[in-house]
Amino acid sequence: MIHNFISGLFTLIYLVGASQAVAESKLAAYETHCAACHGSDRAGLMGPTLLPENLKRLKKSAALDVITNGRVATQMPAFKALISPETITQIVDYIYETPAEMPDWNDAMIRASRRDLATDTVRSEKPKFTADPWNLFLIVETGDHHVTLLDGDKFEPVTRFETHFALHGGPKFTRDGRFVYFASRDGWVSKYDIYNLRYVSEVRVGINTRNIAVSDNGEYVIAANYWPHSLVLLSGKDLSLIQRIDVTSTAGISSRVSAVYNARPRDSFVVALKDVPEVWEIHYETDKRTTNFKTNRILMDAILDDFFFSPDYSKVMGASRPLDSGQRGQIASGQVIDLDRGKKIADLDLPGMPHLGSGISWNYQDRPIMATPNLRTAEVSVIDMQNWQTIKRIDTLGSGFFMRSHENTPYAWVDVFFGPNKDKVHIIDKKTLEIVNTLQPVPGKTAAHVEFTKDGLFALLSIMEQDDGAIIVYDAATFEEVKRIPMSRPVGKYNVYNKTHLSSGTSH
Repeated sequence: MIHNFISGLFTLIYLVGASQAVAESKLAAYETHCAACHGSDRAGLMGPTLLPENLKRLKKSAALDVITNGRVATQMPAFKALISPETITQIVDYIYETPAEMPDWNDAMIRASRRDLATDTVRSEKPKFTADPWNLFLIVETGDHHVTLLDGDKFEPVTRFETHFALHGGPKFTRDGRFVYFASRDGWVSKYDIYNLRYVSEVRVGINTRNIAVSDNGEYVIAANYWPHSLVLLSGKDLSLIQRIDVTSTAGISSRVSAVYNARPRDSFVVALKDVPEVWEIHYETDKRTTNFKTNRILMDAILDDFFFSPDYSKVMGASRPLDSGQRGQIASGQVIDLDRGKKIADLDLPGMPHLGSGISWNYQDRPIMATPNLRTAEVSVIDMQNWQTIKRIDTLGSGFFMRSHENTPYAWVDVFFGPNKDKVHIIDKKTLEIVNTLQPVPGKTAAHVEFTKDGLFALLSIMEQDDGAIIVYDAATFEEVKRIPMSRPVGKYNVYNKTHLSSGTSH
């Protein structure tokens, strides 16, 4: 017995020692080859953040390829001639491990990161191009981290410029369409002057950022963070820090922020929280700058982290998920909140995990409805926005991610983002709620995220591939292809007019 005990003890000591040696070897490899650009804490410096939550959309195999062969049109070099494949594997394993202590990002660090990028004072108050500034598209290309500014009449690029790594949450425009703000997953918020085709300023607000919203008066930009658990309020003029808000529930529980939205008619930001059953509404002043913002906390019976608003922004539909513990089963799949009354007014029958943030609305038989794809079921759910009942489920070839339309088209387009039919796109008649056509733009390639021109006459669709991606322009009435523009994994496109005028056929 004693012999077995001692033998087992020595085996345990050996395994612990071996495990520690492996961990030290991984750390040494990272410190030697990566820390100078990505930071010793992996929070990012010149290079992006290398933490598991920031890398969720990058498979380990893709990370191996990037380290081995570098990344085109970036400062990421190829390491295949410098270090062994085993060392590269060690580095990949290390960056996908959660650190014992997450890095911090406080007020002083936010202020120190801010930079003015328009160094000269000369700027034009009119566009430096001939294209219609209202019918421009901003196309986010994540294949090489650029944005293409596309003329929506000629379907030709106006310019193309570099962005931070992994933009997320969609660009947000000022109401006049002149300025646009971007947020990256690793916390950088940038302001771009569309008229002068140049960046104005940038600041880093966190380690893992979800999205941003811009106040209707253009005075404020607010960022939602997964880490640290915070909201960061910035000046819309120069992105200087106004206030950082630690996100803690009324019960004292710290929470990630899923998203933040600008509720234009209410002069407020609406906040979705990831870990606690609360919805926040933060009212901003329109006549003067102040840090005394009134915040209403709406207590819920479920966590809601994906929002769709009624046209007047008085009601918000939220999607809920199963509890993290998994001990109490599936909670309600969706709820409706009355922001004026500060409480839930209805449950939604949406068991397929809707992507409400991609929902759209229109009038059907003289009633306002909204339609949303579902992430887990092959159907589009159609909801009556007067009684909040699901009036139809439209069967599709697979679960979808994006749905889009326009006031000037009788059709809604929805992709089949997940599964073997990812190369298909359905077109739905908004009067009959039936699929009238299914397109297959490029067999085997992911087709997604339609966006319409200002007048609704053309629909632009993404082929989301890195090496042979493209934007395909369709005649919105005949569904015939008009033009194909090569792009590097164009994940999203955003029409200035539709976004700033709150088209019911797109997200805001």
